[in-house]
This record gives sequence, C-alpha cells and structure tokens, in this order.
Amino acid sequence: MHFISTKTLILGLAAAALLVFSGVATSGVSEAPQSYYLALGDSMAYGFQPTKADLPPSAVHTGYVDLIAAKLRKRSPNIQVANYGCPGETTVTFARGGCDWLKHGGELHNAFKGSQLQAAESFATTHSGQVSLITVTLWGGDLFPLFDRGKPQKAIAAFASRFSVILRRLREAAPSAEIVVSGAWDPVADRLAPTEPLYRLVDTAIRRAAAASHARVANMFQALDGPGSFQAQQARLCRLTFYCSKEDPHPTDAGYRAMADAFMAASR
Repeated sequence: MHFISTKTLILGLAAAALLVFSGVATSGVSEAPQSYYLALGDSMAYGFQPTKADLPPSAVHTGYVDLIAAKLRKRSPNIQVANYGCPGETTVTFARGGCDWLKHGGELHNAFKGSQLQAAESFATTHSGQVSLITVTLWGGDLFPLFDRGKPQKAIAAFASRFSVILRRLREAAPSAEIVVSGAWDPVADRLAPTEPLYRLVDTAIRRAAAASHARVANMFQALDGPGSFQAQQARLCRLTFYCSKEDPHPTDAGYRAMADAFMAASR
C-alpha cells in the first residue's frame, strides 16, 4: 500500500545492491539457490513503520516479508529473498516507474532499475522456474487519495484494470510460481462504519483480478480488522496498526505477524 508519512498518508498518502542479475540489482541473493521468494509492492511489502521512518532498510526487518521468509526457510533452508517493495508505489508507478520513495532519496531492501514490474519480470525470466513464491501488496496508494474526492467506484474500477494487467504480466513471466496477493482491509479505525463498504469493494476487485491470473488472495480483513462489532474491530486495529497512536495505518510488529500468517494461510 502507498503509506509513507503519518497523518498525510491516510489522505494522500516516507541497500545498496550487492549482486546484479541482467541489469536488475539485488542484495543478498546467491548464484544458485534452491529457490527464490520475490516480494513486490508498496510500503507494506517494504515493512514500513512510522517509528523506523528514518532508519536504513537493514534496520527494517520485522515486516511480513521477513516473517514469511523465516517460515519458508524452516522447510527450505536455501531459499533466497528479493524484496523490491517500495513505499509510495502505486499500480501506475509499479508499471511505469517513479516510485515516490525513490524520488525523495529513499533506499530499498533490494535495489532495481526501471519500474518494479520490469524488475520483477527480469528477475523471473533470469531465474526461470526457480521463483517459488511471489507476494504482492499494492492498492492503498491508488485509492486512499481518491476516496475523499468522490466517485470511489470509478477509482476502484480503474485500479482493478491496472492491477489485472500487472498480475497477468507477472503470471506470464513466472508461470510456475505461486502468486499470493494481499487482499484489502479497512484501516480507518475511527470511521469503520462508513468506510468498510468501500474497502470491501476493493477487496472484491482484487479477488477478481487474482482469479483471472490464477493467484491466491490473503484475507487481510480477517487478519487485521477481525470479526465482531466495529468497537471490537477498532480495538484490534489500534493494537495491530499505528492508526490510533500515530494516525498511521502501517502495522505494528503484531500486525505484520498477522499479515504473514494470512499470506501463509493462503499459500499452498
């Protein structure tokens, strides 16, 4: 999702490379691993938290990608991770380039050239048949700035079209990989009643796009909002995100653990 700063990221939404594969720089990836885990998306994939906004990527290691990687290595010790997650990424910049984080001098866990989609396609092609898992979180940056401007259904439809193209291209580049995308959830803890229907529409759009490209969907409504009354959901969001303490929807460590569990539950 496109979350960078604190309060402003609700409305509009804040590493160097060690190895190079076909012009795509990656860090910490060996020449001949057993398999690869490729993490794509926005600040959620990056593992952003407002309490670590000024820290280097090496100090940001409690995100869901790190947790999934740790779980995978219990079964496949040699699996290697490439995390291209870029805070501020939208479906537009994902395909065309120009991630907001990079514009402001931000560093990534694994640097890449061109757009994130081009980097992902290049990585998958270079490691044909070796990418076992691809995770994607990419929707918040497209929709948060538009929900307060009216015509949210139109914004959701436009997002869905772009997201469908992205997933189709990822599937073409990695036909044998398991692709698991993050479903939507409602992060607006103090306005759940009026906002939840919109985020349910986003989740439905994501699920349709995923199904068309034979991708799975991690149930983030269940993981982060949870069941029960709006009061119970608000209390859960206050614990699992920084929304109530810093007006920032990024997950706490507990929230990222919940996201990782949702991804693993959706995975084969």
